[in-house]
Formats: sequence, structure tokens, C-alpha cells
Amino acid sequence: MKRKIDRSKLETVPARKRPSKVKLRDEAVPYEKGASFSNFLDGLPDILGGRDVRQVIDAWSKAWSGNKTVLFGFGAHLIKVGLAPVVVDLIERGAISALFMNGAGCVHDLELAMMGRTSEDVAEALDDGSFGMARETAESLNGAICEAADQGLGMGEGIGRAILDGRFPHKDRSVLAAAAKHGIPATVHVAIGSDIHHMHPSADGAALGATSYRDFETLASVVAGLERGVVFNVGSAVILPEVFLKALALARNLGNPVRRITAVNLDFIRHYRPQVNVVERPTRLGGTGISLVGQHEILLPLLSAGVIEAHGARKPRARKKSANRRRS
Repeated sequence: MKRKIDRSKLETVPARKRPSKVKLRDEAVPYEKGASFSNFLDGLPDILGGRDVRQVIDAWSKAWSGNKTVLFGFGAHLIKVGLAPVVVDLIERGAISALFMNGAGCVHDLELAMMGRTSEDVAEALDDGSFGMARETAESLNGAICEAADQGLGMGEGIGRAILDGRFPHKDRSVLAAAAKHGIPATVHVAIGSDIHHMHPSADGAALGATSYRDFETLASVVAGLERGVVFNVGSAVILPEVFLKALALARNLGNPVRRITAVNLDFIRHYRPQVNVVERPTRLGGTGISLVGQHEILLPLLSAGVIEAHGARKPRARKKSANRRRS
């Protein structure tokens, strides 16, 4: 039979001398009716996620005020949950310096601009062979991409200009059109065969490759100027983390001191590549990496409102010529 452990010889320490991670001053402040949004943010607990939200807002506000790069990357889900107007507003305020997205992002951006709706029922359409066969979507995107290739433009700028200059009744909510209008880089990074318009006869593999590769070069140029800036990855689990890591490697190899950056990943679950390729590895030399876990449709409006409050009111920027436009 085992002996009962003897707790009479236990060595204790004074509670008041013991280091503690949580203090009263870190607790939340209950919200009062009629208070401001700033009051709400100030009332968040200074612990874990509450601290991280304020840290992201602070870094974003400092980058915006100091004219440092704010590189905003996102997967298509951001547009599908109705957040394009938030991103457009941030572009117009000058809170975003550059965009990068995956190939599906431009599909949903164009469809919403074209007809005010998007996102088909994949399972049902796959059963009868109609999945991805929307004629106007494919013709518009592939036409814009081929024209961009002919003009020496990147895919993001080519599609953005096509929406901006075309007869799209809802172009004012298009992220790519807003980027083209305000002259900020917007890049699209595709995996051939991953997007619905790649299946159509109007798709040109050479044009897809040329324009998306041109966008990689543009992204690398943006990343080269990311020192003391902020990069966001919102909901891309594979493509954007991989592309961003290569752009960063290229920028550093060419002698650009991209070390002190704030790298932020937003998603409703933690994925390996965003955590490692965006949050951890790029910030090893002195930056800050932050992961915020939650739904895009809640987190992004929260951060957006927070940085607008922190920065103060600012008039939308006037339209200017695209910074990365090339003459044919």
C-alpha cells in the first residue's frame, strides 16, 4: 500500500510577494449607455485578446499617421461576408497603402460590382456541371486580364481599371476599383486552375501568368518599403502567406532593411502557414507578430473603427494616377 503524501513539509511563499500576471488595473471597464466607441475600446481588458486588439490599432494608427506602409492582404471570404465597403472606406481615408489578394478575391469583387450578388451554391452546381460556368464573370475577368497583359499591367490594376472605367452599377463598392481610383498598388496572386474563370475558353494561361507575376514584382517592391509598417493577412490560409514570405525574402536579399514590422493575422481558426509565415518568421529580427482569432465580419469592422477613432477624421484622398501603371 502506498504511503499518503505528507503535505506538512510543504514550502509556501507569501502571496503578496509572488509575481502575478493579472491585476485589477488590467480588468475590463463595464460599458455605460451613451459612451463613445473610444470608451468601449479603452474598457477592454488589458489581457490577451483585448491587449492585442489595442496593440494592432495602435501600430496601424502610427503607421498611417507616419506615412508608413500598411499592406492589407485578404482571401475572398472577406468580400463574401460583406466587408468590401469597409476596405473601400479605409482606402479612401488613406489608411491602407497597398492591397494583395488571392485569385478568388477578384472574382467576388467583380461579380458584386457587376450585379450586386455573388457566391454560388458549389455543391449543388457541381452535381449538375454548372459550377463556375457564369459567362459574364469569366468574359469580364479574362478580357481584363488579357488587356492588362497587352498593356504591361498587373492583374490587380488591370481588373481594377476595367471595373472603374466599365459599366458596373455597383463599382463604388469594388476594392480593386477603389485601388485603381486612388492609385495604390493592388495585386492578385493566382494558382492556375483554382478560380472559376480559368476553366473558360476565354482564359489565356500566358496572360494569367504574366499579369500575376508582374503583381508579385509589385508586391515585392511594396514589401521592400515595409519597415515600421504593418502587414495584414485576413483569412488566406496558404497562398498569401507563401507569396508574402517570398516577397519578403526577395526584398531583404536586395538589401532592404525590413525588420521592424507589425504582422497581423486575422482568421476564425489558427492555420500553420499564416502563423509561421506571417506572424512568426518575418518578425524574428525585431518586429511584432499578432494573431487575432475571430470572425472577419466582427474583427475587421472593430479594428477599422478603432483606427479611425485613433487617427481622427481625415478627408478622402483625391483621385490620382496609378503608382504602378506602365505604358504599353
